[in-house]
Amino acid sequence: MQLYANSQNLRDEIISLLISCGLEKPCYTIMLDYIINLFESQGLGKEYYGYHNITHELEVTYVSTIILNWKSILNDIRPDDFKYLYAAALFHDFDPQKSVDKPHEDSVIRFLTHDGNVKQFCQDADMDLNIITALILRTTYPWSAKLKENAEKQILECFNESPITKNNPQMQEYFMKFGWLLSVIDRVSGYALGDFGKAMDMAKKNAHALAWHPSLIVKRSVAYFEDLLNNESEMCEVVLRALPKYMRKNFMDAVTGFLNLRQQEIKIQSDCLYENLRLVPKIESMRIRDDTEFVKTLIEIYNELPTPLQFDREHFAKTMKDPKTILNTLRLSSSDGPIIGFAKGGPIENYLLRPEIMDENHGKHNTVFLEPIALKMGYWGLRGGSEMRHLFTMQAHSMNYKYLTSFALRDVIQRRVLSNEKAEFVTKFDPERWDYYRIEL
Repeated sequence: MQLYANSQNLRDEIISLLISCGLEKPCYTIMLDYIINLFESQGLGKEYYGYHNITHELEVTYVSTIILNWKSILNDIRPDDFKYLYAAALFHDFDPQKSVDKPHEDSVIRFLTHDGNVKQFCQDADMDLNIITALILRTTYPWSAKLKENAEKQILECFNESPITKNNPQMQEYFMKFGWLLSVIDRVSGYALGDFGKAMDMAKKNAHALAWHPSLIVKRSVAYFEDLLNNESEMCEVVLRALPKYMRKNFMDAVTGFLNLRQQEIKIQSDCLYENLRLVPKIESMRIRDDTEFVKTLIEIYNELPTPLQFDREHFAKTMKDPKTILNTLRLSSSDGPIIGFAKGGPIENYLLRPEIMDENHGKHNTVFLEPIALKMGYWGLRGGSEMRHLFTMQAHSMNYKYLTSFALRDVIQRRVLSNEKAEFVTKFDPERWDYYRIEL
């Protein structure tokens, strides 16, 4: 069901479920609309580059309200406290001053405690903001080591400030378990609300936002699910049992999908290690670039890139036929083998880049732009990308370009600055740390 990709549909579903679980006061709907407007006004709508956007916030809230309607598993939770799970889910990731995509709980708490509207919502719903804060702090991930220790100290301060939990160990334990429930919902919801394509898109967005190398996407996704299913199995089972059957299936399909991809990656890496596999970069002729099946193959690989890295999507096929477009591919085993990746680019004047970029060479026709390297999942980290980039640079040099520009992770560019590549930062972007740089050819 793709209704969950639409914020308006998610909003309507949440309101319907709120009424079903006894949260029918107008303040709950007003609260919902307020947070939607906040996210969108801060550039954190569904077009936001990272994982923690308004869609994620509403998905967690939606799944929370589904679980609140599953009364049989909530026998130890008082109906009057349902509002706390709802409010904490709704506000748990709002970090307007992002330094990185992953919300900083301290920033979220700072916003909650200083926003007059939030205080009014709490008053209208007869809620203690200290309890909401404690639940949000319990969503800290990973819940271990220093992060856990710091969060527990802050949670204890909240409990000591609240008349509901002050000097009451039983109520403190009760709300800690409630916070654990929210933490697991936070980590399950997005994967339960779509097919494996959505799960992979989430993983890629998260990797891009956290500046991970693409070779880590599947490996860290597998570790994420193993931690959830093994170390938090008790609460994970509670959450999954409360979800409709198709949502449970979506979640388990995501788990098995990433496990299968990891097995494929290991097999590919094993073949490379024992030299059963060769990666061969190749400059492609204009004749092959006019072939429909060739272009279709490249588009399939292109579609595996995170959305922010897909440049000029609408004109992809058309640019293949432009003689000014530089293209090389990476093939398996031989120059005629299956295509597993490509490097593509052209004159910087052919691209509409981010408005923050003021490239002094734009219009001088002396600069080539290299689009993000595209590789099939499983082949990252085997140096195929580097081989294609070097071949692209040679092609650009032969066409008398003076400069090459592109985007890359900040630490990658920094290494190139310190190497013999004569790289320089042109424009840095935060919180992405996916920066625009230039190399003199």
